[in-house]
Amino acid sequence: MRILVVEDQPDLLRNLARTLREEGYAVDTAADGTDGLDKAMDNNYDALVLDVMMPKMDGWEVLKRLRGSKKTPVLMLTARDAVPDRIRGLDNGADDYLTKPFGIEELLARVRALLRRGRAEGSPPPRFVAGEVDLDLAAHRVRRDGRDVHLTRTEWSLLEAMAEHPGKLLTHRWLLEQVWGRGYQEDVEVLRVFISQLRRKIEPDPGLPTLIVTDPGVGYRWDAEAVPES
Repeated sequence: MRILVVEDQPDLLRNLARTLREEGYAVDTAADGTDGLDKAMDNNYDALVLDVMMPKMDGWEVLKRLRGSKKTPVLMLTARDAVPDRIRGLDNGADDYLTKPFGIEELLARVRALLRRGRAEGSPPPRFVAGEVDLDLAAHRVRRDGRDVHLTRTEWSLLEAMAEHPGKLLTHRWLLEQVWGRGYQEDVEVLRVFISQLRRKIEPDPGLPTLIVTDPGVGYRWDAEAVPES
Protein backbone atom coordinates (compact mmCIF):
# COMPACT_ATOMS: atom_id res chain seq x y z
CA MET A 1 0.00 0.00 0.00
CA ARG A 2 1.36 3.40 -1.01
CA ILE A 3 0.85 6.51 1.14
CA LEU A 4 1.70 10.18 0.59
CA VAL A 5 2.41 12.32 3.67
CA VAL A 6 2.25 16.11 3.19
CA GLU A 7 3.53 17.99 6.24
CA ASP A 8 5.69 21.13 6.56
CA GLN A 9 7.23 20.35 9.98
CA PRO A 10 10.47 18.47 9.13
CA ASP A 11 10.70 16.44 12.36
CA LEU A 12 7.07 15.36 12.22
CA LEU A 13 7.34 14.53 8.53
CA ARG A 14 10.37 12.30 9.13
CA ASN A 15 8.75 10.58 12.10
CA LEU A 16 5.51 9.90 10.25
CA ALA A 17 7.33 8.56 7.21
CA ARG A 18 9.58 6.31 9.31
CA THR A 19 6.68 4.95 11.37
CA LEU A 20 4.54 4.18 8.33
CA ARG A 21 7.45 2.47 6.59
CA GLU A 22 8.06 0.35 9.69
CA GLU A 23 4.44 -0.78 9.35
CA GLY A 24 5.19 -2.00 5.84
CA TYR A 25 3.80 0.87 3.76
CA ALA A 26 5.55 2.50 0.82
CA VAL A 27 5.75 6.19 1.71
CA ASP A 28 6.35 9.34 -0.32
CA THR A 29 6.66 12.75 1.33
CA ALA A 30 6.13 16.41 0.50
CA ALA A 31 7.01 19.44 2.64
CA ASP A 32 4.53 21.92 1.17
CA GLY A 33 1.11 21.94 -0.43
CA THR A 34 2.25 22.61 -3.99
CA ASP A 35 4.65 19.66 -4.05
CA GLY A 36 2.06 17.51 -2.30
CA LEU A 37 -0.63 18.29 -4.86
CA ASP A 38 1.75 17.59 -7.76
CA LYS A 39 2.66 14.19 -6.35
CA ALA A 40 -0.93 13.33 -5.48
CA MET A 41 -2.09 14.17 -9.01
CA ASP A 42 0.79 12.39 -10.76
CA ASN A 43 0.59 9.14 -8.78
CA ASN A 44 -2.03 6.68 -7.56
CA TYR A 45 -1.82 6.58 -3.76
CA ASP A 46 -3.89 4.36 -1.51
CA ALA A 47 -4.13 7.11 1.12
CA LEU A 48 -3.03 10.69 1.72
CA VAL A 49 -2.07 12.19 5.10
CA LEU A 50 -2.48 15.93 4.62
CA ASP A 51 -1.58 18.79 6.97
CA VAL A 52 -3.81 21.88 6.89
CA MET A 53 -1.43 24.78 7.65
CA MET A 54 1.37 24.72 5.07
CA PRO A 55 3.35 27.18 2.94
CA LYS A 56 2.68 27.82 -0.77
CA MET A 57 -0.70 26.07 -0.65
CA ASP A 58 -2.67 25.08 2.43
CA GLY A 59 -4.35 21.72 2.93
CA TRP A 60 -7.82 23.10 2.17
CA GLU A 61 -6.73 24.15 -1.32
CA VAL A 62 -4.87 20.88 -1.92
CA LEU A 63 -7.99 18.95 -0.96
CA LYS A 64 -10.23 21.10 -3.14
CA ARG A 65 -8.05 20.62 -6.23
CA LEU A 66 -7.47 16.95 -5.56
CA ARG A 67 -11.19 16.21 -5.27
CA GLY A 68 -11.73 17.60 -8.76
CA SER A 69 -10.31 14.39 -10.22
CA LYS A 70 -9.16 11.96 -7.49
CA LYS A 71 -10.95 9.88 -4.86
CA THR A 72 -7.84 9.10 -2.81
CA PRO A 73 -8.83 8.65 0.88
CA VAL A 74 -7.57 11.68 2.84
CA LEU A 75 -6.72 12.05 6.53
CA MET A 76 -6.40 15.74 7.49
CA LEU A 77 -3.97 16.83 10.20
CA THR A 78 -4.86 20.04 11.99
CA ALA A 79 -3.51 21.93 14.98
CA ARG A 80 -6.97 23.37 15.55
CA ASP A 81 -9.67 21.59 17.50
CA ALA A 82 -12.46 23.98 16.48
CA VAL A 83 -15.58 22.25 15.22
CA PRO A 84 -15.94 24.53 12.16
CA ASP A 85 -12.48 23.52 10.93
CA ARG A 86 -13.31 19.84 11.21
CA ILE A 87 -16.63 20.34 9.44
CA ARG A 88 -14.95 22.32 6.68
CA GLY A 89 -12.52 19.50 5.92
CA LEU A 90 -15.14 16.77 5.97
CA ASP A 91 -17.63 18.73 3.88
CA ASN A 92 -14.94 19.39 1.30
CA GLY A 93 -14.06 15.76 0.80
CA ALA A 94 -11.74 14.69 3.63
CA ASP A 95 -12.41 11.20 4.92
CA ASP A 96 -11.21 11.79 8.46
CA TYR A 97 -9.23 14.24 10.58
CA LEU A 98 -6.73 14.08 13.41
CA THR A 99 -5.96 16.97 15.76
CA LYS A 100 -2.36 17.70 16.77
CA PRO A 101 -0.81 16.58 19.01
CA PHE A 102 -1.85 12.98 18.43
CA GLY A 103 -0.66 9.52 19.43
CA ILE A 104 1.05 7.47 16.74
CA GLU A 105 -1.18 4.46 17.43
CA GLU A 106 -4.26 6.56 16.74
CA LEU A 107 -2.73 7.76 13.48
CA LEU A 108 -1.98 4.19 12.41
CA ALA A 109 -5.50 3.07 13.28
CA ARG A 110 -7.02 5.85 11.19
CA VAL A 111 -4.72 5.09 8.27
CA ARG A 112 -5.73 1.42 8.41
CA ALA A 113 -9.39 2.46 8.37
CA LEU A 114 -8.76 4.70 5.34
CA LEU A 115 -7.08 1.86 3.48
CA ARG A 116 -9.94 -0.55 4.25
CA ARG A 117 -12.44 1.93 2.86
CA GLY A 118 -10.29 2.55 -0.20
CA ARG A 119 -10.16 -1.18 -1.00
CA ALA A 120 -13.92 -1.46 -0.57
CA GLU A 121 -14.72 1.27 -3.12
CA GLY A 122 -16.59 -0.11 -6.10
CA SER A 123 -17.31 -3.44 -4.39
CA PRO A 124 -20.82 -4.85 -3.94
CA PRO A 125 -22.87 -3.38 -1.06
CA PRO A 126 -21.39 -4.81 2.14
CA ARG A 127 -22.89 -6.78 4.97
CA PHE A 128 -22.18 -5.95 8.60
CA VAL A 129 -22.52 -8.23 11.59
CA ALA A 130 -21.99 -6.61 15.00
CA GLY A 131 -23.10 -8.67 17.97
CA GLU A 132 -26.84 -9.29 17.63
CA VAL A 133 -27.22 -6.94 14.64
CA ASP A 134 -26.99 -8.11 11.02
CA LEU A 135 -27.19 -5.42 8.32
CA ASP A 136 -27.25 -6.54 4.70
CA LEU A 137 -27.35 -3.57 2.32
CA ALA A 138 -27.64 -5.75 -0.79
CA ALA A 139 -30.68 -7.57 0.61
CA HIS A 140 -32.10 -4.33 2.04
CA ARG A 141 -32.52 -6.02 5.42
CA VAL A 142 -31.67 -5.47 9.07
CA ARG A 143 -31.97 -8.19 11.70
CA ARG A 144 -31.51 -8.14 15.44
CA ASP A 145 -31.49 -11.35 17.48
CA GLY A 146 -32.43 -13.17 14.27
CA ARG A 147 -35.59 -11.11 13.77
CA ASP A 148 -36.25 -8.59 11.03
CA VAL A 149 -36.18 -4.96 12.17
CA HIS A 150 -38.79 -2.75 10.53
CA LEU A 151 -37.41 0.59 9.38
CA THR A 152 -39.28 3.40 7.73
CA ARG A 153 -38.10 4.51 4.31
CA THR A 154 -36.32 7.52 5.81
CA GLU A 155 -34.70 5.47 8.58
CA TRP A 156 -33.39 3.00 6.00
CA SER A 157 -32.05 5.80 3.77
CA LEU A 158 -30.21 7.30 6.72
CA LEU A 159 -28.75 3.99 7.85
CA GLU A 160 -27.74 3.13 4.29
CA ALA A 161 -26.03 6.51 3.80
CA MET A 162 -23.88 5.89 6.88
CA ALA A 163 -23.18 2.20 6.24
CA GLU A 164 -22.03 2.87 2.67
CA HIS A 165 -19.15 4.83 4.25
CA PRO A 166 -18.13 2.63 7.20
CA GLY A 167 -15.85 4.32 9.70
CA LYS A 168 -16.05 7.68 7.94
CA LEU A 169 -17.23 10.66 9.93
CA LEU A 170 -20.20 12.15 8.06
CA THR A 171 -21.27 15.69 8.89
CA HIS A 172 -24.81 16.70 9.80
CA ARG A 173 -25.01 18.78 6.65
CA TRP A 174 -23.91 15.93 4.39
CA LEU A 175 -26.37 13.44 5.89
CA LEU A 176 -29.25 15.89 5.74
CA GLU A 177 -28.56 16.66 2.11
CA GLN A 178 -28.19 12.99 1.16
CA VAL A 179 -31.37 11.83 2.88
CA TRP A 180 -33.70 14.84 2.93
CA GLY A 181 -32.36 17.09 0.17
CA ARG A 182 -30.73 20.49 -0.20
CA GLY A 183 -33.43 22.39 1.63
CA TYR A 184 -32.70 20.59 4.92
CA GLN A 185 -28.92 21.04 5.37
CA GLU A 186 -29.32 23.10 8.53
CA ASP A 187 -32.16 21.13 10.16
CA VAL A 188 -29.95 19.22 12.59
CA GLU A 189 -32.81 18.52 15.02
CA VAL A 190 -34.59 16.42 12.38
CA LEU A 191 -31.43 14.35 11.97
CA ARG A 192 -31.06 13.87 15.72
CA VAL A 193 -34.64 12.58 16.00
CA PHE A 194 -34.09 9.95 13.30
CA ILE A 195 -30.69 8.93 14.71
CA SER A 196 -32.40 8.40 18.08
CA GLN A 197 -35.09 6.26 16.43
CA LEU A 198 -32.49 4.15 14.64
CA ARG A 199 -30.53 3.60 17.83
CA ARG A 200 -33.62 2.40 19.67
CA LYS A 201 -34.20 -0.17 16.94
CA ILE A 202 -30.70 -1.52 16.35
CA GLU A 203 -28.35 -0.59 19.19
CA PRO A 204 -27.93 -3.15 22.01
CA ASP A 205 -27.93 -0.21 24.43
CA PRO A 206 -29.31 2.97 22.81
CA GLY A 207 -27.99 5.02 25.72
CA LEU A 208 -24.43 3.84 25.01
CA PRO A 209 -24.36 3.49 21.21
CA THR A 210 -21.57 1.48 19.64
CA LEU A 211 -22.76 1.26 16.03
CA ILE A 212 -23.91 4.81 15.30
CA VAL A 213 -21.25 6.92 17.00
CA THR A 214 -21.54 10.67 17.60
CA ASP A 215 -18.82 13.26 17.12
CA PRO A 216 -20.36 16.14 19.10
CA GLY A 217 -21.20 19.15 16.99
CA VAL A 218 -19.90 17.52 13.79
CA GLY A 219 -21.79 14.38 12.78
CA TYR A 220 -21.99 10.59 12.99
CA ARG A 221 -20.14 7.53 11.81
CA TRP A 222 -21.16 3.90 11.25
CA ASP A 223 -18.64 2.07 13.40
CA ALA A 224 -19.01 -1.56 12.35
CA GLU A 225 -16.73 -3.87 10.40
CA ALA A 226 -17.97 -5.27 7.11
CA VAL A 227 -18.20 -9.06 6.75
CA PRO A 228 -15.44 -10.20 4.35
CA GLU A 229 -16.59 -11.48 0.96
CA SER A 230 -16.82 -15.28 0.93
